[in-house]
Amino acid sequence: MALRIPKPMMPQLFKDGYKHLQGTDEAVVRNIGAIKEMSEMTRTSLGPNGRNKMVINHLEKLFVTNDAATIIRELEVVHPAARLLVMSSQQQEQEIGDGTNLVVIFAGELLQKAEMLLRMGLHPSEIIQGYELAAAKAQEILEELVVDKVNSLADPAELRKAVRTAIASKQYGYEDLLADLVTEAVGQIMPKNPAQFSVDGVRVVKIMGGGIYDSRVLRGMVFARQPEGIVRNANQAKVAIFTCSLDISQTETKGTVLLSSAQEMLDFSKGEEVLIETQVKELADAGVKVIVTGSGIGDLVMHYLNRYGIMALKVLSKFDLRRLCRVTGATALARLGAPTPEEMGYCDVVESVEIGGDRVTVFRQEAEATKTVTIVIRGATQNHLDDLERAIDDGVNVIKALTKDTRLLAGAGATEMALSKRLANYGEKTPGLNQHAIKKYAEALEVIPRTLAENAGLDSSETIAKLYSAHYKSDRGVFGVDVSASSSGVLDAVQNNIFDVLVVKQWALRYATSAALTILKVDQIIMSKPAGGPKPPKNNSNWDED
Repeated sequence: MALRIPKPMMPQLFKDGYKHLQGTDEAVVRNIGAIKEMSEMTRTSLGPNGRNKMVINHLEKLFVTNDAATIIRELEVVHPAARLLVMSSQQQEQEIGDGTNLVVIFAGELLQKAEMLLRMGLHPSEIIQGYELAAAKAQEILEELVVDKVNSLADPAELRKAVRTAIASKQYGYEDLLADLVTEAVGQIMPKNPAQFSVDGVRVVKIMGGGIYDSRVLRGMVFARQPEGIVRNANQAKVAIFTCSLDISQTETKGTVLLSSAQEMLDFSKGEEVLIETQVKELADAGVKVIVTGSGIGDLVMHYLNRYGIMALKVLSKFDLRRLCRVTGATALARLGAPTPEEMGYCDVVESVEIGGDRVTVFRQEAEATKTVTIVIRGATQNHLDDLERAIDDGVNVIKALTKDTRLLAGAGATEMALSKRLANYGEKTPGLNQHAIKKYAEALEVIPRTLAENAGLDSSETIAKLYSAHYKSDRGVFGVDVSASSSGVLDAVQNNIFDVLVVKQWALRYATSAALTILKVDQIIMSKPAGGPKPPKNNSNWDED
């Protein structure tokens, strides 16, 4: 008779402090619970009527926004399964720039449906297989649900069809104004080959004051600060860009100078002046009319720049310096001195303009070479301006997505309902246990129209019933949720110009399904003890009180 060798227990394998969870109840269901909490958090921010979240991050910066990408980025998520979902949504943001909330909500709903199947007795591998079949079929059906396309990326009216819906989901009521600003800006920099379009070419400058209707598009690059000296304008100017400070060099070690007379002191300071004047004169002789620095400008240097009629500007962001180098064709120098002709840039117009009481500096190329345009947005509070910037950023990213594929789907949850209906039919025809997972995948797609209805204050069950009725009467797949106050709950998305971009939806479904399958494949969680000792006690501000 063979001896029975006991299985080693997990605590004996690892050092003290390790946590080990295994099995369906401990690992899979716990992970699903964490994802569900996260999904519910962003779900109420979906769509035009989505509510804002107030997030205060670890630096105590306040965010008031309904942009899921910002909410997820600023939250410090600790749970490993929830972090997987965060990574999927961040990848959607990097790949497409829109649809991050769809990834989080749909992945959460898929896992909730999977939990029901697990309770029924299905094995995770059977659910995974069914979800994979459903995801592949969903990609095929999406191709059939295309209702329109953008015929020309250079035509602002065509671009508005896609941009307007993306902006309306963030700034409902301002979508027409912001869509016009975005399409006007993109129209000025769209290259002949749309595939070369860069999102970085559209910049946003936020200036407090005024109202949103005072926003406008300025061709070129705008900096929300005025020049440092008395020279305010320059035309057909050679530009020198420095990353170092324009000031007298400081010695690395402490030096002592012994001065025995007043004349020696005058000669000492004069030597510095002569050196600075020589350097500024070299710049003037090279034809430089504008100097941009990423650091400070000393008073003495400023005096000589004014004397030689050179315009000076401080740009403290190294990223903005790089963009300005691209706009002007200059090379950023780390030393103070006259640049070579290859290192100098050129700009047709550099001017200081007043916008609502604030002075800004504009670098504008009259020729097509600018490739940069700036949207100046106005508003009452910094949080509102930040949210407007996020909406504009989504609109620009939608145009970037259109350069990959110009096809459009019906918006307002219509595509999800059409997918749900067709996948449910596909599940009925699929033999074996896979059909249960396929049907649950179809049911999970209902979460988008249901959430849109809930956020708009409609009866979600009644709205879903009406949508199913409309979709079974017509195979066009264009009926979505009407979020306006005086509505029956259902509208024709195409007639109301509500469109979603095909590639946004394709990638969102892929990332959401991939995240859900990854979490379902986990059957053990092993967590080590956190490094470091106990946290030091915090300073008590009332230490002197008894």
